[in-house]
Amino acid sequence: MFELIFLGLVVGLLSGLFGIGGGTILVPLLLMFGYDTKIAIGISVVQMVFSSVYGSYLNNKKGTLDVIMVLTIGAGGFSGALLSGSITSFFSDTTLQIIFLLFAIFALLRLFMTTHVSQERKEVHKILLFIIGFVIGAISMTIGVGGSLILVPILVGFLHVPLKNATSAGLFFVVFSSVSGLISHSMHGHVDYESGVIIGLASLFGVYAGIHLKHRLDVKLQKKMLMFFYLIIVIYLTYKIFGV
Repeated sequence: MFELIFLGLVVGLLSGLFGIGGGTILVPLLLMFGYDTKIAIGISVVQMVFSSVYGSYLNNKKGTLDVIMVLTIGAGGFSGALLSGSITSFFSDTTLQIIFLLFAIFALLRLFMTTHVSQERKEVHKILLFIIGFVIGAISMTIGVGGSLILVPILVGFLHVPLKNATSAGLFFVVFSSVSGLISHSMHGHVDYESGVIIGLASLFGVYAGIHLKHRLDVKLQKKMLMFFYLIIVIYLTYKIFGV
């Protein structure tokens, strides 16, 4: 239980700081603890419900959450995530880990190629936002991440949303995708509720600290930390999958 509480605190801190659901770091850590890939994904989904709801509440109080924009993306994410349990059951553990690795590499490259932290924000049609949410929700919840792993780089790199607002939007998106994903994964027997709830409750304390830290950090420093975080994930998964 102490290990699970510690995991929750760490995942919550990173979730609040970088606007991620927590699965990006939690799934690899649970794999290190010996959990089956599909069960690790299910536990991650439970934790994301806790951290995303509480974190979005705090971000909204801080004034960095664009609720209208994310509601459209979130509706798509909720719809897409309903398919995640079926998709997860279809693939092998190794294939799921490779998909996870590809997502992390994409996010890292997208952030690296985004040279301007602040540009004029682009307006996108709501139908396109819904489609973006649907695709991200379906694929991301399949591998136990909330979707912000991909959404934040898209918002920053393509739509030129300020990083602090993008991370807040990413975490709010996870509310939709994680609730829907929990329904889907529960139907397929992938969820260890006891471990998930312990980690989820502990993560609330980490989320609180992470969000307050985010609003004190310089934007450029936050971006460098986020890139370093993705790089660590890529290196670990590459080693685990390919043994190199």
